[in-house]
Amino acid sequence: MSHRAVDAETWRPRHVDDPNELTALRNDPTIDVIDRIDQQQRDLRRLLPPPAQEFLDEPTRWYHYPWRRSVVHVLGPRSFQMLRSDRNRNKITTVEQQRLRRLTVGVVGLSVGHAIAHTLALEGICGQLRLADFDEIELSNLNRIPGTVFDLGVNKAVVAARRIAELDPYLDVTIEPQGLALESIDDFMSGMDIIIEECDSLDVKLAVRSAARRHGIPLIMETSDRGLLDVERYDLEPDRLLFHGLLGDSKPEELMGLSTHDKVPHVLRTLEPDELSPIMAASMTEVDETITTWPQLGGDISLGAASVATAVRAIGLGKPLPSGRVRVDLPAILAGITSPEPESVPGQSEDVSANPEPAPAEAHAAVVHAARLAPSGGNTQPWKFLVSDSAVDVHLDPDQTSTLDVAFRGSYVSIGASLFNAQVAAARHGVLGKAEIFPEGSRQAPVARLNFGNGEEPELAALYDSMLQRVSNRHLTEPIPLPDHVLAALQHAAQAEDAEAIIVTDRARLTELAELFGESDRIRYLTPKLHTELMRELRWPGRDSLDWGLDVRTLELDRSDLAKLRVARREDIMAVLAEQDLGRALGESSRDRIAGTSGLVVVTLGRATPADYVRGGMAIERLWIRAEQLGLSVQVMSPVFLYAVEDHDYDELSERYSDRLRELRRQFDHLTGIGGRHIALTMRIGYAPGVSMRSKRLPADQTVRAV
Repeated sequence: MSHRAVDAETWRPRHVDDPNELTALRNDPTIDVIDRIDQQQRDLRRLLPPPAQEFLDEPTRWYHYPWRRSVVHVLGPRSFQMLRSDRNRNKITTVEQQRLRRLTVGVVGLSVGHAIAHTLALEGICGQLRLADFDEIELSNLNRIPGTVFDLGVNKAVVAARRIAELDPYLDVTIEPQGLALESIDDFMSGMDIIIEECDSLDVKLAVRSAARRHGIPLIMETSDRGLLDVERYDLEPDRLLFHGLLGDSKPEELMGLSTHDKVPHVLRTLEPDELSPIMAASMTEVDETITTWPQLGGDISLGAASVATAVRAIGLGKPLPSGRVRVDLPAILAGITSPEPESVPGQSEDVSANPEPAPAEAHAAVVHAARLAPSGGNTQPWKFLVSDSAVDVHLDPDQTSTLDVAFRGSYVSIGASLFNAQVAAARHGVLGKAEIFPEGSRQAPVARLNFGNGEEPELAALYDSMLQRVSNRHLTEPIPLPDHVLAALQHAAQAEDAEAIIVTDRARLTELAELFGESDRIRYLTPKLHTELMRELRWPGRDSLDWGLDVRTLELDRSDLAKLRVARREDIMAVLAEQDLGRALGESSRDRIAGTSGLVVVTLGRATPADYVRGGMAIERLWIRAEQLGLSVQVMSPVFLYAVEDHDYDELSERYSDRLRELRRQFDHLTGIGGRHIALTMRIGYAPGVSMRSKRLPADQTVRAV
């Protein structure tokens, strides 16, 4: 037997585990030695998340490729698979890859089937491939088979197996270079999970389907005209008609030995003449006249390989995929090409130096105006104001709550800030009276009341102008140390309202808190109800009303971050990340802002009654105004667990992540040293440029009523 004949039969690489043999091969001048193991190991160490030590320590292997006259040094099987398939993530998750690697897939016919088998190997979506084709590579095959002139005269199954072996020496590939006969099909099918049929012989096409039905194996076929993909789920429909019934009751033996010309009528029946592309239908009439057989293009076959691989993934992962056919018609798709509409970038057209609306001159109106300017979570403004000649009552608006606002604790904080603003304005206009919290002793009554009087309090009055200018500043800051007198002033402001301000400035603790806040944000995005509420609060100019919620311009994001936010608002993307428990990048903004802050302020309360949270809101507003007077920027940072007090609160926030939220809260308490106290609010403070935009408020006629 000639050297060429022997070489043509060689298609499986050989593991060289004998050191003496390896030395001999490496010393053979006719053998190429390819040793890039250092690069492979370096790339393995760079993977995220870092591989376990057992992967890093896995012994490497040498493989001899006789048809290449080469030996190659590669990672061991587990680490090789991890590194080679890393870029599949997360289109195919690690768990999905492991599941798919248990599949045995057969491919019959290795012209179109070559591209399909190689694509399955590329994606690593099977553990064993069985290839069958009796034919040899001819020059006319090279318009669609990714072989070379060196493969001419070599069996198609051998060529495909070699190419796959050069991609992955660990993939189990077996071949049937004699093709399939009616008597050998059942053995080929034994233990198979999916069969892909791409042969030219109509009798074999029917025989493969008949065997697939007997064995309960799903069958896929791709026909490279208008991207036709066929799926026949014999695993789900054991009595399903072969070829969807398009060939009637034809038997394999009736179609044996047909010439290409005689096959055409049967091929037309299977392809549905009315659905053929015009060029394919016209070509069918020219077979054996001006062309030898029906035409195929390499690009169409590559597209078909992608379609088949997608179908294999769906079946292998148990996803819905019924019997039937679909066409991925690229010319038709390209005929509908359109230009994308660029989404406008929110501008900065408003005068940010002015108040959202001018303060009224009349005293009672000025008090209500100031109360409406108070901060609230997501600028949801959870209040209604009743104004009389003697007082202004602040009622809770339960329609403005959210899941994060556990037991309305966040709303009570906002109402407390509103009451403080009202006091400041009343002091400035000489109408200050007694402030009351739950004045009638019932939660159905007003949450807060400011009685009008003629009292004066110069310290409060002096805060009026600063109160009108108070704003959330979400610019990134540099970690500039805070002077001791600034820290003391902020703590004094909280104490003046019977609260306590704990200010974390230690860089190491802030770094840990940055990770904690980032993880909290990730949970918020990946919990459907929290994500929905967050996206509802974000308001986009030109699309949404901006007098409620957060104008996205106030987030101080650049174009890149705005694009990321548009991705993050998609529920389907969050669902994919949640399914895989991924999404660390969702917390990037919070991590950056906490890591770069000068300090994190935690305003705390001794008890967790509604009245305490109202008083906490008063302390927060006083501290916020004082911070800005000292030249600081202030941004509220709200972890998901902010208002969780009882154990069941965590379950209500996020059933899936409740235990993780409990752990985050324990870490937060430890890092901030708040002990057993309750959180009213957390804020980062630092030194930043002025804001680009201020949040607006709902019109007064929607929240204020005179009585």
